[in-house]
Amino acid sequence: MKHLISAIVSLVVAAPAIAQLTEVDTARQAGVHNACAVPALIMSGCAPGSEPPEEPVARVRVSFDQGGIVHRIEDGLADVSTGRRITADDPARVASISKMVVAIGVMRLVEDGQVELDRDVSGYLGWPLRHPAHPETPITLRLLLSHTSGLTDAAGYGAPFNAPIREKLAAAAVWDAVHGPGGYFRYANINYTVIATVMEAVTGERFDQLMDRLVIAPLGLQACFNWASCSDETAARAVVLYDRDRQILADDNQGRRPDCPVTPDTSGGCDLSRLKPGVNGGAFSPQGGLRISANDLAVIGRLLLSGGEINGVRLLSPASVDLILDPVWTYDGSNGETFDSETADPGGALFCRYGLGAQTLATRSSLCSDNPFADDIERVGHPGEAYGLVSGLWLDRATGTGVAYFITGADLTEYGTASAFYADEERLLAAPAEIARTRNP
Repeated sequence: MKHLISAIVSLVVAAPAIAQLTEVDTARQAGVHNACAVPALIMSGCAPGSEPPEEPVARVRVSFDQGGIVHRIEDGLADVSTGRRITADDPARVASISKMVVAIGVMRLVEDGQVELDRDVSGYLGWPLRHPAHPETPITLRLLLSHTSGLTDAAGYGAPFNAPIREKLAAAAVWDAVHGPGGYFRYANINYTVIATVMEAVTGERFDQLMDRLVIAPLGLQACFNWASCSDETAARAVVLYDRDRQILADDNQGRRPDCPVTPDTSGGCDLSRLKPGVNGGAFSPQGGLRISANDLAVIGRLLLSGGEINGVRLLSPASVDLILDPVWTYDGSNGETFDSETADPGGALFCRYGLGAQTLATRSSLCSDNPFADDIERVGHPGEAYGLVSGLWLDRATGTGVAYFITGADLTEYGTASAFYADEERLLAAPAEIARTRNP
């Protein structure tokens, strides 16, 4: 199959990507169901004489370098019910890519001297945070950012916005019963709930508003965590999230911001004036609630590729960028879990290297299946998955290039042939790769 795809791509390499998508659309409108009769439907992974798999609802890919965007693919619908076409300017809930953006916010606070990576976070929170079986070991921001704190998602990580995170962290099930803090990697969203609570506690600001001040506004992004701080216009362009059967799972905004952008409080109310910063930083979903377009994700990528400065705005020092992106944990066969326990086991090691909110791909180890580009090139960034969406922001620091993408209505039952990532992702990453070299802005 990969040889077939490469052969077809080589035939269309000189054609603009938009022409391909027009051919796809024409085929759909004509009711063509034999995808292999349409070369442009290569991304569906079909072979001549076979029926195609059901396509995702939408696919967006933006390729960029330090100077800007060099290629876009926009295919499918942002909203099935209205027929609104997807664009690279439409904001989507990009899931765990949010973690890398939160790490940028944390490093801004580090550079401002408000927090330290290796200080016990108990001092920031105002109450002791300890693994019950390892009370002598401090929990630090470095451990939380890198998923080596000993925390787990076994007891969940969501809660009413006025429910103190301290109460959830008192449950034994929140902690890894076998491994203590430091060294053992276990991907857990609740790490970022704690991080956000620390950020709120030291600044006195609500997490979503703090992230707007630290990252989103300085970069001129039309983005937000959980919609509250986005404009009505941005919220009206929301990408609706669907499962494979096109059932709505999230963000059906119907042209406006949702009435309650967070989990209601314990009484069922949503008066955000009652939210006290530093009590529950998870209210605005730091682990995965960033709404942002693929074009704006590319700005984040370009910022990191350029050592923390873009368009004359310096957000971070190069040293801080390195701290985020450089691995602090590498899988050796026994020192961590290699996939998100909230999702299905892909049957291969998805996570093999991780930094302070960023993953490194293409680990040269037979233990690892982290090569979704199928080219053995090391890239750094983060994947995302939630509500039928899969996403990624990946940077090749050696060449100064990157890619941001998301897919809605993805097939979460079919894994790729080159990695533990999904086949839909591998097809989107591989098929346009040659075409992107034509540099169609």
